[in-house]
Amino acid sequence: MSATSREDPVFAAVDLGATSGRVITGRVGPGELVLTEAHRFANVPVRLPDGLRWDVLALYQGMLDGLRAAARSGPVASVGIDTWAVDYGLLDADGALLGMPFHYRDDRNGPAAAKVLAGVGARELYEVTGLQHLPFNTVFQLAAHRSTAQWGAARTLLLMPDLLVYWLTGTVGAEVTNASTTGLFDTRAGRWSDALIGGLGLERTLFPPLREPGSRAGTLLAQAADFTGLAPDTPVTTVASHDTASAVAAVPAREPGFAYVSCGTWSLAGLELDAPVLTEESRAANFTNERGVDGTVRYLRNIMGMWLLEECRRTWARGGHSPGLGALLADAARARPFAAVVDPDDPVFLAPGDMPSRIDSVLARTGQAVPDGPGGYVRCVLESLALAHRRTLRRAAALAGRELTHVHLVGGGSRNELLCRWTADATGLPVTAGPAEATALGNVLLQARAHGLVGDLGGLRRLVASTQELRHYAPRGDLSAWDRAAERLEAARG
Repeated sequence: MSATSREDPVFAAVDLGATSGRVITGRVGPGELVLTEAHRFANVPVRLPDGLRWDVLALYQGMLDGLRAAARSGPVASVGIDTWAVDYGLLDADGALLGMPFHYRDDRNGPAAAKVLAGVGARELYEVTGLQHLPFNTVFQLAAHRSTAQWGAARTLLLMPDLLVYWLTGTVGAEVTNASTTGLFDTRAGRWSDALIGGLGLERTLFPPLREPGSRAGTLLAQAADFTGLAPDTPVTTVASHDTASAVAAVPAREPGFAYVSCGTWSLAGLELDAPVLTEESRAANFTNERGVDGTVRYLRNIMGMWLLEECRRTWARGGHSPGLGALLADAARARPFAAVVDPDDPVFLAPGDMPSRIDSVLARTGQAVPDGPGGYVRCVLESLALAHRRTLRRAAALAGRELTHVHLVGGGSRNELLCRWTADATGLPVTAGPAEATALGNVLLQARAHGLVGDLGGLRRLVASTQELRHYAPRGDLSAWDRAAERLEAARG
C-alpha cells in the first residue's frame, strides 16, 4: 500500500461494534487509500434492574475523544458514523433521550416477538419487509417497550447511529440501510411501511425522514466542535450506517457471481442483488433483504459468528486460563477434524455466558462427545462456522437463482487463517480474505465519494482491491469429508 499525500483529505470514520468502538482516519487520493486508527475504546453493556442496556453516553464520549484525536492528524473533511443494527433510543418532545437504549441480547424480546406475530402473520410481515426473523428485530423490541412509562413520553425514534449523528449535529433522520433492518421498512418501495406502522398501533411521527448514504446530515454543533477541535463547519456525512452495509460496499470484488461473508461477532453471509427475494421459500429459509449502497439489496442470513469463540475465551479467562488466540488456533489445527460440530444459530448460544458449557449441552443433546481441551472447542466452533457459511451461501444462491464463483470474506474474521481456509474447503470455492477493516473502509470511501473523490460502487471496490492486503485460499482436500459433516449436522438439527 503506497502512502498518501499529507494534502489528501482526511475523513473520520466512527465505527462502533458490539464490543468496541474506534475512530479511524482515512486519506483517499488517486489510486491510494490509507487508514489509521486514531482512538479505540470499549463498548461494555450494563445490566440494570430492568434489563441489559447499552452505555450510550460512554460511547458518545469515546467518539468525541476519538474525533479530538483525529483532528490532530490534519483538517478533517467529514465525519461518518456506522454501528450495529436494530437498537434505538427514544427522544421526548424536548429532544432528550429517554433512558439508556436496550441491548438486542436482552431477554425481553422473545415474548414480544410472539405477540407481534400473533397480530401480524410471519408471512405477511415478510412480504412487506423481506426481513429475516430474529427475536431482537426493532419491531419486536418496540412491542416490549410499549408497556413502559417511557413510551408515553416518546416523540422520536432514532437508531443508534442516527442518535449519535443527532447529538453531533442536532438534525434528525434515519439512514436507509439501518432503517431496513427494523421490520418496519417496505423493502419494495424503499420507505417506511405506513401500513405496518399503523397496523401495529405505532405513531408514524416516531419515525424520522429517511436519508441515503452520501447525503449530508448536517454540520457539527458548537459544543462538539469546541471539544474535538474540529472546524465548526465540518460536515457529518451519512454513510451506510449499518456496519455490514459499509463492509459490503468495501468488498474488493472484481467479478460477477461473488458471495460475501462479513465476519466478526456475527457472520453475515449472502449475495448482493438488484431486487429483493420475497418468496415463501426465502421466508422459510429465514433470509433477509436489507438495503445496500445505491439501491442494492443485501440478501443474506445472520449467523452467530466469532461470538462463540469470543465467549469461550471470556469464560476461560474468568476461570484463570487465558491462552492467547495464536496458541488456541495452533491447538485447533492439531485437533481431530470433525470430532464435534454444532449449529452456530442454536438459540442457546445467543446470550452472554459460559459458552463451553453450552456447547457441551448441545453436543450431549445430539449424541456427540465433548471436545478435548480448548483447542478442540475452537476447532468445533470454526468448523461449525465454515459449515454454516457453506449451507447459507449455497441456499442463498439457489433461492436467488445465482451461480457462485467466488467468496469474499471480510471483517475481523478474515485474519483467522483456519476459518478462511476451512470456508474455502467447505464451500469448494476460492476465498479472498480481507480487508479486515472493511467496515471502516466503506465508511471512509462513502464519505470520499460524497466529496467527489471516488466514482461508482465498482470504482470504489477496485480501489479497495488495488490498495489493501488480501489473501487467497483455493479449496483443497476431500470435499466429501465436509459433505459427511454437513449431513451429520443436518441430521442432528432434525
